[in-house]
Amino acid sequence: MITVRFEKTDEGFVCRNGADTEGQITCGPRTALTRDGQLLCTYGLVSKLGINDFVGVLSRSNDGGRTWTHDGPMWPQWREQYSHHAAISAASTGEHYCLIMRTPIDEPGEPFWCESSAGLKQNELLWSRSTDDGRHWSPPRVIPLHAPCSVEAPGTMCITRRGDFFAPYAPYNSFDITNVKRNHVVVARSGDGGRTWSHTSMLGFDEGCGGAESWVIELADDRLLATSWRMSTDGKRDHPNAFAISEDGGHTWQPTGSTATMGQSTALTTLPDGRALFIYNDRKSDRPGVRAAVCRPTATDFGIEHDQLVWAAAKPTQSDSSSEHAEWTDFSFGEPSATVLPDQTLFVALWSLQQDAGGIAYVKVKIVP
Repeated sequence: MITVRFEKTDEGFVCRNGADTEGQITCGPRTALTRDGQLLCTYGLVSKLGINDFVGVLSRSNDGGRTWTHDGPMWPQWREQYSHHAAISAASTGEHYCLIMRTPIDEPGEPFWCESSAGLKQNELLWSRSTDDGRHWSPPRVIPLHAPCSVEAPGTMCITRRGDFFAPYAPYNSFDITNVKRNHVVVARSGDGGRTWSHTSMLGFDEGCGGAESWVIELADDRLLATSWRMSTDGKRDHPNAFAISEDGGHTWQPTGSTATMGQSTALTTLPDGRALFIYNDRKSDRPGVRAAVCRPTATDFGIEHDQLVWAAAKPTQSDSSSEHAEWTDFSFGEPSATVLPDQTLFVALWSLQQDAGGIAYVKVKIVP
C-alpha cells in the first residue's frame, strides 16, 4: 500500500569535478548532521575510477546543503603512502565516526582491482572519532578482520544508543588470497569503545554470490537492520538486494531475506517514526537513477510502503556498456546515501559522471502523504 510519496525541494552539487577537486573526480559521499544542524559530507577524490589513489576529504554546509566549505583531505599525511576512503556517521552523543578502508600504494597509477583473482588489493579497515564536528580526528585504529581477506566497506559505522560499535564489510579475495568465503557479509562489533571486536555473519548468500556496499542502522525500536547489494561473484548477474534483522543487539541475525528490489548499491537511514529509508541505484530500468523506498521491516518482510525515483540519470553508464557489476569502472553514478535534516527533509547525496556535469550531486526531498 502506498502511504507516502517523495516531493523534490532542491538539487545541486556539494562539489564539482575539476572546479573544486584539482581536476580529480569524486566518489562515495556519506553525510551526517552536527548537533547544531550543520551538514557534514565525506567523499573520495580519485584520478580515475579503478585507480588506487583515493583521498578522503570532508566538506561542510551551514545552510542545508545549498553552499559548502571544503575542509580538504582528512589525513593529508597518507596521500602518497595510502589510498583511503572515509565514511562519516553521527552518534546520539554528538560525536562523529569514520569507517575507513585503507590500501597501501606501491606504484603511482596502480589499480586496486585484479581481474585474475577477482580481488581487491590487500587493504585494512580502521575507525576514527571526532568530538568537535569533524574538525579534528583521533588517530585511526585498526578493526581486526574475521579471517585473511580484503574488505569492501564503503558504508558507515553504526553507533547504537547504548554505545555499541558496528562496522559492516564484505569479504573479498585479495591479489594473493583467492579462497576467501565470499557468500556472506560480516559485521564487526565492539561493546567497549573499539578496544576489542567480535565478528558475526550478518547476511548469508547462496554459493556463487557475494555482497557489496552493505549497511547497518539502529531502528527506533532498538532492532538493527542490515542491507546489501547481492550479485554473482563473477560480476555478471545481480540478485535481489538482501536484508536481515537483529533483535538482540547484533549478537544474532534473523535469516537473510529479499528486499524485492534489484538495486546496485544500498544505503539506509533511520526515520523518526520508526520506519527506515532505503536508498539504492537503479541502472537496469528505462529510467535509471537513484531510488528511495520507505520501509517498515519485520524479520521476514522488508515491508516497502513506497518506492520512487528521486534522482534521474541521463544514462546508467558512461559509454553505454552493460550495467552489470563487471562493468563498474564505466558506471556514471552511484553510492547514494541519505540524511534526515532538522526540518525532516531528506538530503540524498551521490557521485555523478553525467554528460552535463560531474561531482558529488545531491537532491533534497520531503516525504508527504
